[in-house]
Amino acid sequence: MNSLTHGRGDDPASAVGESLPALLPRDDHNLRLEQNVHPPTWVNPTPNGRYNLVVVGAGTAGLIAAAGAAGLGAKVALVERALLGGDCLNVGCVPSKALIRSARAAADARDAGRFGVVVPGEIRVDFPAVMERMRRLRADISPHDSAQRFRDLGIDVFLGSGRFVAKDRLEVAGTTLQFARAVIATGARAAVPPIPGLAEAGFLTNETVFSLTELPKRLAVIGAGPIGCELAQSFARFGSEVTLIDSADRILHREDEAASRIVTDAFGRDGVRTLLGSRIVKVEPGDAGKTLFVDIAGATQEVVADAILVGAGRAPNVDGLGLDAAGVTYDARAGVQVDDGLRTSNKRIFAAGDICSRFKFTHTADAMSRIVLRNALFLGRAKMSDLTIPWCTFTDPEVAHVGMTPHDAQAAGLALDTLTVKLADVDRALLDGETDGFLLVHVRKGTDRILGATLVSRHAGETISEVTLAIVGRLGLGTLANTIHPYPTQADILKRAGDAWNRTRLTPRKQAILRWVLARRR
Repeated sequence: MNSLTHGRGDDPASAVGESLPALLPRDDHNLRLEQNVHPPTWVNPTPNGRYNLVVVGAGTAGLIAAAGAAGLGAKVALVERALLGGDCLNVGCVPSKALIRSARAAADARDAGRFGVVVPGEIRVDFPAVMERMRRLRADISPHDSAQRFRDLGIDVFLGSGRFVAKDRLEVAGTTLQFARAVIATGARAAVPPIPGLAEAGFLTNETVFSLTELPKRLAVIGAGPIGCELAQSFARFGSEVTLIDSADRILHREDEAASRIVTDAFGRDGVRTLLGSRIVKVEPGDAGKTLFVDIAGATQEVVADAILVGAGRAPNVDGLGLDAAGVTYDARAGVQVDDGLRTSNKRIFAAGDICSRFKFTHTADAMSRIVLRNALFLGRAKMSDLTIPWCTFTDPEVAHVGMTPHDAQAAGLALDTLTVKLADVDRALLDGETDGFLLVHVRKGTDRILGATLVSRHAGETISEVTLAIVGRLGLGTLANTIHPYPTQADILKRAGDAWNRTRLTPRKQAILRWVLARRR
């Protein structure tokens, strides 16, 4: 159950017979995707007695929970009213990163001259080919999340709108499933701001933008968070005239301010226009395009666009689930309420993923579902608060973070020392021509224990995991300094941070002692 079908209310009709949002265009790739993640001829099984676990929603959290439970010998039912694979496969991580890769290729080709490579003629992006590549790769990946694969794992897969009708029962497609435990993993959808005229003018979200087959000449992006920033930069690199609008005074406002500045500079080079600290008063459709009236410090600017993309956050999919009948406490904005062990107010029912977490990342949903398996099936005591969660915004350069920020440390009463290493000091970054970035490491004051880090680089998402491992393994900067890194790599920035910490230990008094010792050994 994912964002593609949000808003169906309490209708429990079978998804097999429901009119689902079309996967457009109806080419071979999308037909192949549909055959895997919502087979048109799928026949729901006959319920097989009382289930150890019923999983509602087949996005990342739901699929991991269902497969893990089945692998442990549990009797499992999996319920999905739209597309297995959820947002990540269909309208999130997979298609967006395919587009980002094509956009990066276009940017590299335009920038080839500074590497001594001459590309004759103007670089032209074949946008229909970009989108066709994305659809092909998405379909190639989809068998892993297919209904058939999960049936082959011994799971009863039900396509239909699931709704709780009691504290231990769920109804789907006219059939009632009884369970000992259940997991709500219905995810989230794009949040749409209440801007007058927006609905009438029409807009795209991450749920519809990947159906485009023609490049919008002018694109207005509402929201300068991760989704808005990633797609704004990509479409600018494809050739759209992009205007990025946000009420905050900087893009990626939850990240380190220096990181925001570097990405803002990159956006300027790519031609992204930013209107920050602004408010959209209204939107009006017209023959010349959709006009957004934007208030900035009391003055109104008009932005005319051929398409509007809304990337203004996420809203949990709680509607139509019968949560009241299940005795599950929830909030329309925050989602399902859970304790640290991910149990809801109904002791039989757990939740995982975007439906109950402020960390709306695929890898977090995966980790949460593993907590649910331990706690729901084996009376475990795994805790959400024990997780160390990294994240990355896949702009160019990327911005990755893990652990505490200075604000988090202050709230926890922890004093910090902060070390900064510039990417320009790393040989491989110089050779690659990718020197815009830095590593910021926060350690507990007076120690080398890493509490948090922010990394800005073209490969930050790949590199941050070494820091995550160090935090989880309680390894300090001294360990990173003593770890041999292949030369030359951009990951050498981590060793340099360790070396920088070692130099802080060499106080004037220690230096004087060392000079005295060495002098006696001459």
